[in-house]
Amino acid sequence: METNERQAEPRQPSAHTVRVWDVPTRLFHWLTVVLVVAAYVTIRLNLLDWHVRIGKTLLTLVLFRLLWGCIGSETARFHSFVAAPAAAVRHLRHLFERERGPDLQVGHNPAGGWMVLLLLALLLGETLTGLFDYNDVSDVGRLTAVVPAPIAYAISVLHDALLWDAIVAAVALHVFAIVLYAVVKGHNLLRPMLTGRKTVPVDVGEPRRAPATLALLLLIVAAAAVTALAKYM
Repeated sequence: METNERQAEPRQPSAHTVRVWDVPTRLFHWLTVVLVVAAYVTIRLNLLDWHVRIGKTLLTLVLFRLLWGCIGSETARFHSFVAAPAAAVRHLRHLFERERGPDLQVGHNPAGGWMVLLLLALLLGETLTGLFDYNDVSDVGRLTAVVPAPIAYAISVLHDALLWDAIVAAVALHVFAIVLYAVVKGHNLLRPMLTGRKTVPVDVGEPRRAPATLALLLLIVAAAAVTALAKYM
């Protein structure tokens, strides 16, 4: 009888679903995708006014994400996903190895964390140089009046070619990694960024989330910073 009772006991679940990405982080991710595409389309169609508005909005989002990465939700904070370079290299060594188990990573993996930093740095450089370039051409920025012509030209080249090409390459690498994880490892990295939720081992707790009011405050601060930069650059 004792044996039968033990067999009748329900099994404890080995995994559960938790919210790994908060709303501000997901909104930043997908709005950035839309704005980068919109920036390309508007400059190709010579819609400069719209291109500048999109660039300022994108810069606001990037500054917000930098602030959110310092004091935002747990998985959004840089210290939670920026690993040592050696850890990223070790992770990449096993990139093409198949995995039978579930994805145990709550947030970004070590290599993905460095990709986030790279994309943020490139977007920050592209939007700042674009803001300077527009002010220089329009002769409205205070900084452009004192910057020597060779430096102003170099900034323009950075914005129009070098940084943009680097962004395209980084985005292509990012998409390739997402596809690779899905095909080789069976890990869907896209769904959690859409739904915010992910299935993890039952002993992994739900990451701490920062309040939405803090995200709104940081967005206002970022918008104010961009307004000041647009006036003085």
